[in-house]
Amino acid sequence: MEDQTASAPGIAALQPRRPRRRENPYAKSVRHFLRNRFALVAVGVIALIVVVCAAAPLLTTSDPVGRDAPNRLLPPSALNPMGTDELGRDILTRVLYGGQISLQIGFMSVLLAVVIGVPLGLLSGFAGGKVDNVIMRFMDLILAFPGLILVIWLVGLLGSSVTNVIIAIAVFSLPTYARLTRGVTLSLQNAEYVIAAHSVGASPLRIMTQHIFPNILGSLIVVATLSFSGAIVTGASLSFLGLGVRPPTPEWGALLAGGRSYMRNAWWISLFPGLVITVVVLALNIVGDAVRDALDPNLVNK
Repeated sequence: MEDQTASAPGIAALQPRRPRRRENPYAKSVRHFLRNRFALVAVGVIALIVVVCAAAPLLTTSDPVGRDAPNRLLPPSALNPMGTDELGRDILTRVLYGGQISLQIGFMSVLLAVVIGVPLGLLSGFAGGKVDNVIMRFMDLILAFPGLILVIWLVGLLGSSVTNVIIAIAVFSLPTYARLTRGVTLSLQNAEYVIAAHSVGASPLRIMTQHIFPNILGSLIVVATLSFSGAIVTGASLSFLGLGVRPPTPEWGALLAGGRSYMRNAWWISLFPGLVITVVVLALNIVGDAVRDALDPNLVNK
């Protein structure tokens, strides 16, 4: 009995240990992101603004473009929480409807840039040679122009409309996604799983979409999140300069421009649209920084 008891620990030590299950790195990233309270608050603010703007027809009965001369230039009150403008239009109503356009410009321009820029970057890095040279020289040509000047020129060429503003901002953003994707693609060309895919006869399209693209996805999410705020500011800048959305259509930049002449006696016309832009851009930047930290393995594994 004593011998069996004494040998038990030795027998247990000889038993094979079960391999520890490897944790999904994306699950770690999600948990790291959820621990960031500032990021969660920023996500909540963005979600609230998006929902409120989308539900504008249900939240207000005022006409965003209709005139109401007897109620012009009224200060903020219970009836008009953000006051009225020079034509008697409710500022809150115009901010809500304007958010639909501003958020659409930001989201669609980033989406269009990703849809065009990422395939060009994959093709450039994977094919190399003349294909790479032609695509990258085109991106260099876009980068040769100062950003806002290029966007202003494109909008002037295409005409002032929401669609053309989206196209102009997307063209300006193309090099960011194309060069990022190309750089990661070049760094993965000699990876073991890519070489193995070549050896078993996988097509170039399959290698690019199923082996290389998933490794770019994290960086793309970070860049797209940060670019979203920049696209909103650029769209607002164009409208402020009179090159974007034309009055009386409400848009945050156009609302800012409309209050320039009334800064002394009707400060609320420009103040509230400016505050909304500031809050949205700040929240998006906080989320972008949090996503970048969450996808950084050096920070997640601490």
